[in-house]
Amino acid sequence: MNIRRVHHINFLVRDLEAAVSSYEQTLGLRLDRMDELPDRGVRTARFRAGETWIVLVQPVADGEPMRTLERNGEGFFLISYEVDVLEAAVDRARQAGVPTTSGQPRTGVDGWRVIDLEPGRMGGALVQLCEVPRP
Repeated sequence: MNIRRVHHINFLVRDLEAAVSSYEQTLGLRLDRMDELPDRGVRTARFRAGETWIVLVQPVADGEPMRTLERNGEGFFLISYEVDVLEAAVDRARQAGVPTTSGQPRTGVDGWRVIDLEPGRMGGALVQLCEVPRP
């Protein structure tokens, strides 16, 4: 598994518009886009910070993001590492004894293919592997 870079970092927020305003005014980041992901039960706002995406996530329906927000409050949600080949990275993680939280990768915005690793084996953090489609 070759990690290319930190692809994106997600933060849970209760009010997406207020959080966007804060990130723009405080950090000088420029909003790239907003998305609704009904299958994940979230709305997102995305900023580019160098080579890394900063993603603000507002849960709007029941699911893991909503449960995490209710349990832990606003703040860090997950870090996603870009890998060359997702299946090879998943195989390596499983061989190291780190299971995924789901059996199959899912496809996110812009065709990002992602899968989450079991947090209990990753120091309590939700770590995600991400493959970005190549042109």
